[in-house]
Amino acid sequence: MKITICGSSAFKEKMVEYKQKLLDLGHEVIVHPQYEAWVRGEDQTLWQTVLREHATAKKENGYIKWYYDAIVDSDAILVLNFDKKGIANYIGGNTLMEIGFAHVNGKKVFLLNEVPDVSYTDEILAMYDIVLNGDLSTIK
Repeated sequence: MKITICGSSAFKEKMVEYKQKLLDLGHEVIVHPQYEAWVRGEDQTLWQTVLREHATAKKENGYIKWYYDAIVDSDAILVLNFDKKGIANYIGGNTLMEIGFAHVNGKKVFLLNEVPDVSYTDEILAMYDIVLNGDLSTIK
């Protein structure tokens, strides 16, 4: 299965880690190339811009469109939803949009962990397919 990994940019190291786990299970995996470059120690300047001016960095680098295109080209998305900002299983605004992109394009939506308790929980509940509870082997 071809899977795009989504989640907060704060989880970029985990995205690269989970890419390898999915590859080991025989999946084809898409992770934003700038996340992978950052984890390799490259492209550090971009991440300083992301930290200071996140919206500007998203706009100038076309992140939202890149994710839309990657999702359309995939069979599914895997949402890495770890704890962040004091919220268990955090899913932020961008990831919510990515779940929406997958949903309206008929792609499977896998959540690594349970749905977070946020103001848009109902929207997530209406769009996801499977909560993996950390078990990637259940992706079919």
